[in-house]
Amino acid sequence: MKLLRAARKGLPGGHLALFAGLGCGLVSLAASADRVVNQVAVLAALDKTTARIERMELALGETKRFGALKITLRACYSRTPIETPKTAAFLEVREIKLDASERLIFSGWMFAESPGLNAVEHPVFDVWLTECVKPVLPARPTTTSQAQQPQEPRRTGQQPIIRQQAPQQLPPDPNATTRPRVRR
Repeated sequence: MKLLRAARKGLPGGHLALFAGLGCGLVSLAASADRVVNQVAVLAALDKTTARIERMELALGETKRFGALKITLRACYSRTPIETPKTAAFLEVREIKLDASERLIFSGWMFAESPGLNAVEHPVFDVWLTECVKPVLPARPTTTSQAQQPQEPRRTGQQPIIRQQAPQQLPPDPNATTRPRVRR
């Protein structure tokens, strides 16, 4: 506190605001860590009646069965190894009843660092996220425009081949901030 008062006395108001702005900018730069999209989530599932724990690997869009549960992976995000770990996966868990009907018992984000935060509430089974693996490598950015790219030779009477990829639809990132944070 004394250091803050001394800084206020020693620096004119404009300079103090400048340093505070730079400090906030550095904090927000560190907080905006890039997420890594992964293809596979590693889950652990516990059968409470037999005390059996099974390690499961689910690919994006894949559904696996564990006991009376059907687990589907929709998205899996992590961070680079040099940043603070933050691993999240969007899962849908359905319970298969005795009459073969299904009931959605969980649909949401699970976090590997805090497995009890969003847990599957089931009397017989527990499911939690342990990690996300097999990152999707981003496409290399191109700096050349369409006009500068070399054209393939055309044969007479044929149209040029246009190669496009369909955009991948992913659930929204749970760690994305929608409004600026205010320090109180």
